Amino acid sequence: MAKGPVLIEIDPDDPAQVAVSEAPPVPDDSPRVPAGHAMQMAAGIATRKPSRLLRWFWSSALALVGAVVSIAAWDFVTGLVARNPMLGWGVTGLIAVFLLTLLVICLREIAALGRLGRLDGLRRAADEALAADDLGAARAVSDRLTALYKNREDTGWGRDRFAELRGDQMDAASLLQLADNEVLGPLDAAAAREVEAAARQVATVTALVPLALADVAAALAANLRMIRRIAEIYGGRSGFLGGWRLTRAVMAHLVATGAVAVGDDLLEPVLGGSILGKLSRRFGEGLVNGALTARVGVAAMEVCRPLPFAAGKKPKVRDIIKRSLGGFFSASNS
Repeated sequence: MAKGPVLIEIDPDDPAQVAVSEAPPVPDDSPRVPAGHAMQMAAGIATRKPSRLLRWFWSSALALVGAVVSIAAWDFVTGLVARNPMLGWGVTGLIAVFLLTLLVICLREIAALGRLGRLDGLRRAADEALAADDLGAARAVSDRLTALYKNREDTGWGRDRFAELRGDQMDAASLLQLADNEVLGPLDAAAAREVEAAARQVATVTALVPLALADVAAALAANLRMIRRIAEIYGGRSGFLGGWRLTRAVMAHLVATGAVAVGDDLLEPVLGGSILGKLSRRFGEGLVNGALTARVGVAAMEVCRPLPFAAGKKPKVRDIIKRSLGGFFSASNS
């Protein structure tokens, strides 16, 4: 066996042999720029529709469990009444209180869905009044809007101001523009603050918590809470079912339009794409997930608002990102 180094001759005229300088680089499958996987997974969970077979399974399972529990409770109470009437009637009273509480919860959920439907109806009526330039329809919409917020102290000054100036408006667009500015202005500011707080929370959890799927759970919970708070600010006060339905509607809109994705200008107002690729993986993911949360928040404001945004009045995602996540870039330099 030969000892020492082995010299391999390379024939430059042989097409099968490639020079080292001309060899293609080794592909790098890991993306350099974070893609906001937590928010994309959260959006997928929120918009995922169960199959028909799965819906049938859960419906039949709930019906079966309800029947078994009802029969067992009936047998238990009747047997207890036969053995000890006083104790049996006491347990019967507790069951009645439980059923009454459950009925109240169901009525509250129905009322919450009705409030969300009221906001949808008001927004559709405003769209129709603007499309037809119908001043009478716009006045009816403005009356419904002021009636909706008549017990809200944060809109008191704006409602009084609108009542003083509404008589000077001679077309539907100017009347609804005035109602938008005076009545909904404080509510828009409060909703924007909720979006900024949710974006900061999602960015912080994603950047600092290394546990698997913890960022997905935090992003989903923060977005659910943000959408619920935005609905409450605009008068929706959605319950559990209404909040989940509203969340699915917002996320489905974002997924359909491709907004739950990382664009080139997503973090440009904060740090720019070239710097984003040089940040740590967790820190970059946090920034992107927070920015995507801001997109979700603006979409939720559009869905929950009783009036459509006027031209130039819709909050810009770039501005919200800059206000909510600007401090993260400063922290990365310290």
